[in-house]
Amino acid sequence: MRETRSITLVDDHTMFRKGLAVLINLFPSYKVLMDVANGKEFIEQLDPDKLPDIVLLDIHMPVMDGYATAAWLRTHYPQIRVMALSTMDSDVAIIKMIHQGARGYILKDADPKELQLAFDELIDKGYYYNEILTRKVMQSIHHGGSESVSGFAKLTDRELEFLQHACSEKNYQQIAREMFLSERTIDGYRESLFKKFNVSNRVGLVLYAIKNQLVNL
Repeated sequence: MRETRSITLVDDHTMFRKGLAVLINLFPSYKVLMDVANGKEFIEQLDPDKLPDIVLLDIHMPVMDGYATAAWLRTHYPQIRVMALSTMDSDVAIIKMIHQGARGYILKDADPKELQLAFDELIDKGYYYNEILTRKVMQSIHHGGSESVSGFAKLTDRELEFLQHACSEKNYQQIAREMFLSERTIDGYRESLFKKFNVSNRVGLVLYAIKNQLVNL
């Protein structure tokens, strides 16, 4: 039987948060330690002697948002696993949360079974990113893959420049403007790197780049 793990909810929508707390308390081996409306309340109420195993963290909140809260946790309590919770599924949001230390990402309209699975994988494997990222990519990022950095030796200077921009919050149009290139050329760089890194989306691209120290963040 699984050890009971504690969850903290940080979300400014009270009805959603309270309903989610009831749901989580029905999951075997999980209990809600506390639920609060924003990062500031969370930090003020956090007990260093009774830390949660997982913080389910909304991204957009007043007073102190998910990005700032995740960054604070990364600095003060890196052992707490952060899972981002949002209605957004944009690459930029995911990338920014990963930068701040999130180890998982799930949408608010996810099925309860997926949420429970997400908790299980976050505890057992240290990560959960559902279908947004393939298991192969996440295992390589968090557990070490067989690929070596030498496999990326054929990257051109412009591809490396694009990669640095891709690891920011800029969209592809902004990247094209800053590199003084057409959007079509940027699309070409993106597809080329997808193929070289064996990933299928921008988040996978960013995670590979971070893992293999190809960019400076």
